[in-house]
Amino acid sequence: MKRNLTRRDFLRDGAALAALLAASKPNVVLAAERVVAVQPSEKLRVAVIGLGGRGQDHLSGFAGKNGCEIAIVCDCDEGTAGRAITAVEKAQGKAPKFVKDLRAVMDDKSIDIVSIATPNHWHALAAIWAIQAGKHVYVEKPVSHNVSEGRRIVEAARKHNKICQTGTQSRSSVGMRKAIEFIHAGKIGKVSLARGLCYKLRGSIGVADGVQQPPRGLDYDIWCGPAPMDPIKRKKFHYDWHWIWNYGNGDLGNQGIHEMDKARWGLNKNEMPKSVVSLGGRFGYIDDGQTANTQISLFDYGDAQLIFEVRGLPSKSPYPGKKSPQTQEKPTPFVGNIWYGTEGFVVCPNYTSGVAYRPDGEIIAEFSGGDDHYKNFVEAVRAGNHKLLNADILEGHLSSALCHLGNVSYQLGTAQPFNKQTNALGDNKEVVATFQSMQDHLKEKDLKLNEMEYRLGKKLIIDPKTELFVGDEGANKMLTREYRKGYEVPAKIS
Repeated sequence: MKRNLTRRDFLRDGAALAALLAASKPNVVLAAERVVAVQPSEKLRVAVIGLGGRGQDHLSGFAGKNGCEIAIVCDCDEGTAGRAITAVEKAQGKAPKFVKDLRAVMDDKSIDIVSIATPNHWHALAAIWAIQAGKHVYVEKPVSHNVSEGRRIVEAARKHNKICQTGTQSRSSVGMRKAIEFIHAGKIGKVSLARGLCYKLRGSIGVADGVQQPPRGLDYDIWCGPAPMDPIKRKKFHYDWHWIWNYGNGDLGNQGIHEMDKARWGLNKNEMPKSVVSLGGRFGYIDDGQTANTQISLFDYGDAQLIFEVRGLPSKSPYPGKKSPQTQEKPTPFVGNIWYGTEGFVVCPNYTSGVAYRPDGEIIAEFSGGDDHYKNFVEAVRAGNHKLLNADILEGHLSSALCHLGNVSYQLGTAQPFNKQTNALGDNKEVVATFQSMQDHLKEKDLKLNEMEYRLGKKLIIDPKTELFVGDEGANKMLTREYRKGYEVPAKIS
């Protein structure tokens, strides 16, 4: 039976013309299975998977913009469909199709781009399936639920020659890029310490009265996917999965991943650290949450250190400098970064701006300006060149891995009394001061530290080349997980 070939079919199946196309069109890239070539005039068909908070942003980022059309919206919860379809139709003048099972997205050969805004435990498998199905991918942060998964996405993207952008949008912000360029140019001298801070209020999620039922219209089997299909023991099904280990990564992998990524970026470190140790706890309330709401993680790169802090209880901002003094009467949330150099420091208190100071607090430079992270992704897709990405999947993997490494150390830790001195995070003044600051913070909440314990994580040595822990098989098992049948993240990319 004769088949009518569309232009899209011709580019996908016309292997005989691959060499000719490559020779005549500079934007064509030869992939392992097909030619990747997208002309500026061609509409890119997008499927968005996951229609919650971040998914809504994906809808607005692609619908009717940058030559894209959202053709499919997908979520295993039918209750999300109406709002998503309405928003897309309003933005682009054409309603998308709704599907409940993301495997239908992978099977649809007309889809060029898959944009993933699912819970964390689905990020890697959805990205790998999409890449293997011949699609380009925009995947939310963290890109993985564990270290191994991130590396598998990188391998899949490279093997299949697909563009894969990480959802750390600060990488595209003009202000952030200028601030990082300022640091890398040596304008504050040699930088040997970066702080990532997530002082963001996270209240109690409460205590569920027994096993809960999933929302009506939600397919719980698909929602769990690669993760265990455990009984639901949290009052709020959506979002509060962030604080349950099987599905989320705590605030290290929620808000914190943005600051973790910027901290590493400023240090100009493009591999795993040499060691990690983390401590903290869930303080101030008793609820069904499992992850820490107060946490310090220390990453040692040999010639530089990255210190990351999470505070979920109200806290004063540590923002130094004349614009926002350290001494404040009221708690002020702070989500951002500080890099310390021999000749000054740089503070970036949000996604788009920063200020550089001399050691005495005098302002020497200011940076500001945002940009369109989705546009950067689409430009790379059209060019067939992952090097044009501001947040390539490799960057996403390395930064996400830091979150996972900190949590592995924490989970392998032991309970320690606060009234016992420890040098587990090192003996330099910055680390000691950080731990003391955490204790002062908790005392300000009227918590009685002499009656409390915190979890002191295990110090783990890392081989940056293999991305494995050295001499610790128990810790290495936590670099991956057991997957449910039919939802396995492949150990080897095919």
